[in-house]
Amino acid sequence: MKNTLLKSIALLAITLAFTSCSDDDNAVNNVSGTGTIGIEFDNSFAGNDLILNTQPNTTSNGEVLKISTIKYIVSNIVLIKADGSVFTYPKSESYFIVDEANANTHVLNLSNVPAGDYTKIKFGIGVDQEQFNLGASGQGDFLALAQAADMLWSWSAGYKFLAFEGTFTSPTVTTATPFMVHTGQTGTDYNYTEITLDMPSKALVRNTITPVVHIVADLSEIIDGTNKIKLSDNNMGGMGAMIMGGANLPLITANLNSMFRIDHVHND
Repeated sequence: MKNTLLKSIALLAITLAFTSCSDDDNAVNNVSGTGTIGIEFDNSFAGNDLILNTQPNTTSNGEVLKISTIKYIVSNIVLIKADGSVFTYPKSESYFIVDEANANTHVLNLSNVPAGDYTKIKFGIGVDQEQFNLGASGQGDFLALAQAADMLWSWSAGYKFLAFEGTFTSPTVTTATPFMVHTGQTGTDYNYTEITLDMPSKALVRNTITPVVHIVADLSEIIDGTNKIKLSDNNMGGMGAMIMGGANLPLITANLNSMFRIDHVHND
């Protein structure tokens, strides 16, 4: 009797496992309809998870930064399938602000995405010139969102594409001194850039599977990437180091192209 009971339990466990695997296979193979995908942005500095205000972050130039603010506009999201076909997220819905201080902004949830196996993502940092040229009335709800988030200098001056702020010290600046790095339109330089990233594994968008693409942003790349920018060289005395234009801004914009990488993809 005991052996019969054990055999029955084992058979039931095998049956349940087989059924579960079959259900999982059906979910993965049912490539139809639409689903949702999350794009998560996780800020770091040179391999360390970012902690605002208190964490000392050292650059290759020996400058030590304590970051109080990091915000950037993510826009014009495009998802690319393994076969090369492209899904462009609706432009009117494709403007977001990622703010380290606001956890609710860290994951961008994209809905009504065609089911498929996606292997690349492309997105902009900033607001593209075509959108800006629509004028204030053509910005929809995003203009008010940017104003509330302090990501707009003024309508005539345009959006802040990235706001990177805090204090720093250096071998020549020994007292904690404010710094501000803001990218955006300055003179003839528009400073909008687009980034394309390969996914380490496929994002399986299904009506029963909501993948999350985990993107790590290395903030050290802003001033310590291919182009090395010293905050101490931009120190304006009592005002601190202010980089909001000039020759450094296109160099910083170029650095943003290596600021992001995809760490992993969850398919849950």
